[in-house]
Amino acid sequence: MKKMWFLLVLILASYSILFAQTKYDAVDRVVQKLGSLPNVNVAIVADTISETFTDKEQKARAIFYWIANNIAIDAKAVKQNDAKNTLPEKVMELRKTTPLGFSLLFQEMCSHVKIRCLSVDGFVKNYAAEINDPADEINYSWNVVQLGQSPETWYYVDASKASGALDKKMNTFTRQFTSEYFFADRTIFNLAYFPDNAAWQLGNTGPKSKKDFYNLVVVNNEAFAVGLGKPLPIIGTIKTKINVEVIFSFNLFEYKIPKNISLIIGDEKKQPKPEPMNFTDNGGSIKFAYRFKKEDTFPIKVLADGREVLQYNVEVKE
Repeated sequence: MKKMWFLLVLILASYSILFAQTKYDAVDRVVQKLGSLPNVNVAIVADTISETFTDKEQKARAIFYWIANNIAIDAKAVKQNDAKNTLPEKVMELRKTTPLGFSLLFQEMCSHVKIRCLSVDGFVKNYAAEINDPADEINYSWNVVQLGQSPETWYYVDASKASGALDKKMNTFTRQFTSEYFFADRTIFNLAYFPDNAAWQLGNTGPKSKKDFYNLVVVNNEAFAVGLGKPLPIIGTIKTKINVEVIFSFNLFEYKIPKNISLIIGDEKKQPKPEPMNFTDNGGSIKFAYRFKKEDTFPIKVLADGREVLQYNVEVKE
């Protein structure tokens, strides 16, 4: 009897994992087969990629998947903060744009298929150097999607970051699809993004001001891919003393035990190697500690299985 019960638990657990992995696979496959759909306008693309589906969530996913896999980030426009080619029809013509262009295209396509969707302007941080250094102007855009009448039925979407990323010099775009930017977890999203209009901060887990947001740890794209939850320390600047233990921790929403956790300590110009950490795992709650050995101020990166998930500044004193 015990063996049968144990087997049933394993089957249910396996089914849950499989369901989580394949929730949108059928939608993605349909859209993938349709290809890039060249030389057609916004309305035709929106109709073509969504007509197979009746459910609004699936339609929104189809639009997200198509945009993230067929529109590129325009490095030159981003670098120059150039918004002239961000209107949906122009984006469709050029097949590249800024984050604002991504959000306006997603909004237009969703609206065309009767899904309420808004473009949200605000702020993101990409590097440790931006901690405690608030941007003077809006530097990013994303979307919120409404599927029902209650506040819980609003969801975050970022097709731009889902498409890939620019290098640090903002010269080269590398395509790398990240599924988790569709209906992204609110807790981690609110640490990585801050809206210019507080009405579009979903839930009650985010910072209360732009200053507070820029005080927080930098959350990298890979944090979404690994399902990282709220990290500690949450403040972006860690102040400590030589050989005093600093505790790091974070949860994983989709529980997958990382094979390794490591730190990159110091400036990238010196090309420091990742330093493996001894960590504990308690049902998806990851915890490790580190003692910094010299007095200095420097950035650090936290890596999970080689993926950069978090960035901090560290101030070490005697």
